[in-house]
Amino acid sequence: MTAPLKHIPEENAAAKARAHMLAPECEVLTIPDSEPLKLDGEKLLAPFSIAYKTYGQLNADKSNAILICHALTADQYVASRHPVTGKPGWWERLVGPGRPIDTDRFFIICPNILGGCMGSTGPASIDPKTGHPYGLNFPVITIGDMVNAQVRLIDHLGIDQLFAVVGGSMGGMQVLGWCSRHMERVYSAIPIATAAWHSSQNIAFHEVGRQAVMADPNWCSGNYYEKGLVPRNGLGVARMAAHITYLSEDALHEKFGRNLQNRSERTFSFDADFQVESYLRHQGSTFVDRFDANSYLYITRAMDYFDLAAEHGDVLANAFRGTQTRFCVVSFTSDWLYPTRESRDIVQALNAVAANVSFVEIDSIKGHDAFLLEEPEFAATVEGFINSCAKRRGLAR
Repeated sequence: MTAPLKHIPEENAAAKARAHMLAPECEVLTIPDSEPLKLDGEKLLAPFSIAYKTYGQLNADKSNAILICHALTADQYVASRHPVTGKPGWWERLVGPGRPIDTDRFFIICPNILGGCMGSTGPASIDPKTGHPYGLNFPVITIGDMVNAQVRLIDHLGIDQLFAVVGGSMGGMQVLGWCSRHMERVYSAIPIATAAWHSSQNIAFHEVGRQAVMADPNWCSGNYYEKGLVPRNGLGVARMAAHITYLSEDALHEKFGRNLQNRSERTFSFDADFQVESYLRHQGSTFVDRFDANSYLYITRAMDYFDLAAEHGDVLANAFRGTQTRFCVVSFTSDWLYPTRESRDIVQALNAVAANVSFVEIDSIKGHDAFLLEEPEFAATVEGFINSCAKRRGLAR
């Protein structure tokens, strides 16, 4: 009988976890003590760092910048090989030379979110007051805090207005945050497979994942860094549970059915008899190699707290009142994590304030993760919207 998750010696796993903080092959902006970030929870964070990658060239009048906001488990390596996993960039289907988000034409900025574990300040970072990793002493953050930290980066780059802000899932929440808190700085926006608030069902899924992490004895109440430990099994189970929500029933059935894994008969054990079990165990194991457990807790909590309507008197339209941003809202028919009705709520709120908005629902069986996969209609939608906005703004091809 095999172990539930691939075993890595704890000292090696801990070394990998700490290596995340090096954020190789990217740039890092550090904001000093004198310029603290005021968080939605009323605390001040300083100093803090934002790690980021850029692609393409910023034009003379700095009008061709596109900010890409990543989802929960992604990072800044949107269109380049990942330094930890060695895998291609997570959105190379969409971002690159001649792609729908064309790096020959636009200047792409993709930051690692505040609270992340690939170079931006998060719970694994060193607290300058103690000289030790923050752990659970890191302040609880929100999607709005992530956006406000990104504003500091855009200010640093000298960009007054972004041509576009684009993102899916939690990245889409950041897009909406930008368009609400800093609407004058966003010419166009593409929120994808997202929602204006986190549903109780999604909060419930996140709580299961957090409890799995915290039940791992190696979590040590969040103080596992200096003990040389990693709550590997707990984080792996959290990833397995979450990954199910990223797929659809049809996609799971088409990919795995009830097929057995490398065997012709059931073993009558708790080994991974079925292909889908083996797949989920692999997802859990590989995720632990590149992600910090405490970051997972903080980021999922930030998503749970996200409620754009609540920030504006429980009227979502108020979040966008006065906006001049051009919107393209995208959903997928088989996405049950952020179903189309939640995108329609966003569209209706935008219509209520006479915003310029397009809405596209893509027919797909691939579930929530469809925006990361090969979907020609989705790619064409993004490319068409960007080209239309670029033409209106006078950006030459």
